[in-house]
Amino acid sequence: MIQVRGLEKSYKDLHVLRGVDFDVARGSIFALLGSNGAGKTTVVRILSTLLKADVGTASVAGFDVAAQSANVRESISLTGQFTAVDEILSGRENLVLVAKLRHLKNPRQIADDLLDRFALTDAATRKVSTYSGGMRRRLDLAMSLIGNPPVIFLDEPTTGLDPQARIEVWNSIKELARRGTTVLLTTQYLDEAEQLADRIAILHEGRILVNGTLAELKQLLPPAKVEYVESNRPSRRSFSRSSAPNL
Repeated sequence: MIQVRGLEKSYKDLHVLRGVDFDVARGSIFALLGSNGAGKTTVVRILSTLLKADVGTASVAGFDVAAQSANVRESISLTGQFTAVDEILSGRENLVLVAKLRHLKNPRQIADDLLDRFALTDAATRKVSTYSGGMRRRLDLAMSLIGNPPVIFLDEPTTGLDPQARIEVWNSIKELARRGTTVLLTTQYLDEAEQLADRIAILHEGRILVNGTLAELKQLLPPAKVEYVESNRPSRRSFSRSSAPNL
């Protein structure tokens, strides 16, 4: 569903992407894992046609992002690090507005179906300003699905959320994939990639270091080593356990 080959992007002397390659299978969740400044958002901006690569090619849903940008935009939805919801409107009004902007029939029915799908029906008539962080993010995801785009980009979707809200958003993302949506997720959190992704690519300083399933990545780590160290005191022993970071 997504193919990326040799992407490079620079801003004067700053090389953000240095030859990025990966594929995303249809209906799967692909996590691009990396720290701030690794180039994750730049990849998403190129794939969503908001930015042009200097070198390399990419396609989304069979369309070239450079030559067929209009087709790509019709096939995707993008949710950024900050929710794009109108706090003055209610949850239902936000959804109805987007459905009307997309010129879809029965916007109220579309809104009600999505409110039910994302467990927001009870809060449908409340102003979004009264929503919790997790509820706002779920509403943002619901708005992204209006029109049934086959591909959705989630750029660090749980930034700033508390643990319970993160779990709520995780469940919503899993439901997207179960319904056949292809999801490309960027994150700084290893546990998030572990919980959600079918495949994980680690992006560091503009390059993909490793790309594989969670099981494949675990095999790259050295086995845990256990050491017993006897102290100077005859009746005591100290115990230490060292291992590679847990994936």
